[in-house]
Amino acid sequence: MSGEIDAKPRRIRNISELAKLAGVSAGTVSRALAGKDLVNSQTRERIQALAREHGFRPNQMASRLRTGQTGVIGVVIPLGHEKKQHISDPFFMTMLGHLADGLTEVGYDLMLSRVIPSDGDDWLERIVDSGMLDGVVMIGQSDQFDTIERTAELYRPLVVWGTRRSGQRHCVVGTDSFVGGELAVRHLLARGRRKLAFFGDTKGLEIEQRLAGARSAIAQSGTGATLDIYPTHLSQQEMSEQIAADLDGMDPAIDGIFAASDVIAMGTLRLLHERGRKVPEDVAIVGFDDLPLATQTVPQLTTVRQDIAGGARTLVTSLLKRIAGDEVPSTVMTPSLVVRESA
Repeated sequence: MSGEIDAKPRRIRNISELAKLAGVSAGTVSRALAGKDLVNSQTRERIQALAREHGFRPNQMASRLRTGQTGVIGVVIPLGHEKKQHISDPFFMTMLGHLADGLTEVGYDLMLSRVIPSDGDDWLERIVDSGMLDGVVMIGQSDQFDTIERTAELYRPLVVWGTRRSGQRHCVVGTDSFVGGELAVRHLLARGRRKLAFFGDTKGLEIEQRLAGARSAIAQSGTGATLDIYPTHLSQQEMSEQIAADLDGMDPAIDGIFAASDVIAMGTLRLLHERGRKVPEDVAIVGFDDLPLATQTVPQLTTVRQDIAGGARTLVTSLLKRIAGDEVPSTVMTPSLVVRESA
C-alpha cells in the first residue's frame, strides 16, 4: 500500500467561497454561473468547472429574488358554483396534465389551488398579490366573472380557460360553447329526436352558453321539438343520485339527452342501462368535451369536442406573452361534433 489517501474536493457552500477559490470577485462568479458574456469565456469556463468539481449549485431562491421572478405559475380552479366538485374530475385532470407538460417544458413549476370563493371576497387579488407567482392560469370562470374582471384590470399575467363575453377585460382561451350546444341538438334533431332533455347546471358561464345554443338550434329547426331542463351537479358524489331521480321523474317519451359534460353523459348512460333503457334505440345521448374516457363507454359516446390539448398550449403561450408585457387577445376555438354509437 502506498499510504496515500484519496482526497475528495471540498464542497463549496456559497458564491463567496467559490470566488475566493477562483481568485475573482463574487460578482464575477455570479455572472459566470449565469453564463453572462460580461465575463470572458476562459474565466467563465474555469469558474463553471470549479463549481462542478466542488459540487456547488447556486441558490435558486436567491437568484429568483434578485431577478424578481419566482419560476412558479399558479393554476387556480375556482368553484363558486359547485363547491363539492373535486380536482379529480376527469376534465380538470385532463387539462392539468396538458398545462403541466406545457409549463414545465419552459422551466416553470406549478402551484395548484382549488378555491371555494365567497361573495364579495378578494380571494383572487390575494393570490396574485402573494409575491409567490410569475403568473396565473385559471381553469374555468365559475360564477366569478366580475372578480376576474376586477383583478385583470390591474394584474396582466392572467389567462383564463372559459367563455368570452363582448367587451371583457380578461384574456380567455376556450371553446365556443354556444356553437357546441347548437351542434349537439342539431344532431339529435337530425336523428329524428323531438322530445329532448338538457342535463347541466347553468350557473357556470360555459354551461349556460351550451344551453343557449341548444335552445337556439330548436328555435331555428321548425320541428316543434321540446327541451326540458334538468340542473345537474358537477360534483360526482351528488351527480349520480340526482340523475337517477331525474330519469325516474322525467317524461318517459323523452328520446334525446344533451349532457353538458362527458362526465354527466357517462353517468346517464350507466343509469339508463340500469333501468333497461337502450342507448341509442330508446334514448340518444350527446355529451360535451370529448374526454379520453368517451371512447371507453358502452356504447361509445357521441360528443362535442373541444381541443383541450390545443387550448392548454394556447393558455401557456398567451401567459408567457403577457408575462413579457405583450398584449394578447382572447382565443375562441370552434368545437366539432364527434359521432359515435350513443347517438
